[in-house]
Amino acid sequence: MPDLSSRVSGITPSGKDGWEVHFEAMTRRQAGEPIIMLSVGDHDFHTPSETVEACVREVRAGHHHYTQLPGLPRLRAAMAAISTACTGIETSARQILAAPGGQAALFAAVLGTVDHGQHAIVVAPNYATYPPTFRAAGAEFTVVEARAEDGFQPMAADIEKAVRPNTRAILINTPNNPTGAVYSRATLDGIADICRKHDLWLISDEVYWTITGGRDHVSPRVLPGMEERTLVVNSMSKSHGMTGWRIGWLTGPQDVITTLINLNLVSTYGLPDFVSRAAIEALENGYGVTEIAERYAHRRTVFLDAMRGANGVTVRGSEGGMYIMLDISAIEPDCETFAWGLLRSESVSAMPGASFGDAAAGHVRISLCQPEDVLEDAASRIRRFAAGYKRNAA
Repeated sequence: MPDLSSRVSGITPSGKDGWEVHFEAMTRRQAGEPIIMLSVGDHDFHTPSETVEACVREVRAGHHHYTQLPGLPRLRAAMAAISTACTGIETSARQILAAPGGQAALFAAVLGTVDHGQHAIVVAPNYATYPPTFRAAGAEFTVVEARAEDGFQPMAADIEKAVRPNTRAILINTPNNPTGAVYSRATLDGIADICRKHDLWLISDEVYWTITGGRDHVSPRVLPGMEERTLVVNSMSKSHGMTGWRIGWLTGPQDVITTLINLNLVSTYGLPDFVSRAAIEALENGYGVTEIAERYAHRRTVFLDAMRGANGVTVRGSEGGMYIMLDISAIEPDCETFAWGLLRSESVSAMPGASFGDAAAGHVRISLCQPEDVLEDAASRIRRFAAGYKRNAA
């Protein structure tokens, strides 16, 4: 049999990592064990009923056909309105490329900005797909870690040290997965300075922009000289409770988006018609957006209140998004060992922070995708496990 291309076979390197804790927990839960799953970032509630009903109507109305490559015109207009609100820059439909989920939008941004053999910078802790996306593009990349002691706010000086002559782009994520850090205006100003100085693209993943814990979301697109060099990745997965619907988009300069439409020609060939029309209604009416943001803000408060005073456990970042990062390094420096022990002793599944970058080592990521009473129960179990760790650790 002929060999596969190195582009595909090299996307994900071999070897184990902390995701094994999550997969083990999933297997045990599916077998009927009462595992508390705090290791997955998928809502525990369904898509708002108004969106579901809109989709059903569109299916019955016969909207089963091909759509325009960049998305239905009204869908792009609705996404442009959201991008205007998200980034603070007036956005037209021609600056929008609709995509099947935020990951597809990210892939388009990477393929559109970094050629094979060129270099990019990934700010970590980062979402797990970022390095494989650059590998799939045949690009080199350097990971720059934002430190826990800085609240996971990346330092511009650290990023600039990683710039090479062939660097083309920087990838950031705010509000951040996994840390929950919401990047400050000062942090983004520093990154923008680097982009302007070295003529770089900035790819800004802002899919959690509505879930900020009451803090202001600042998009780097609004900063001076950044609109023409910033590509914003967005999605309806988190803001509108539509993870499985696969609706996302990329916002950028009109000429860039026009060129990237060609990528949809050879990949997705557009989006499903009835899903697109349901998404239009959800975007135009904001179905679920306020309620989802308030729900996660309340859950964050509930969990942090339940964890307050836990000996040896410190909260880092954890301002927005759907996650909380617990620094457990004073109890167990190896976060994967801690996570395995927590699963085996207390039936609580949490993600080892090292799965998201070296700066998150010594932490575990807690997903808030559980009801408040479950989060309180989980916090009680984590406190108990931490308090008796020397006796109970696996």
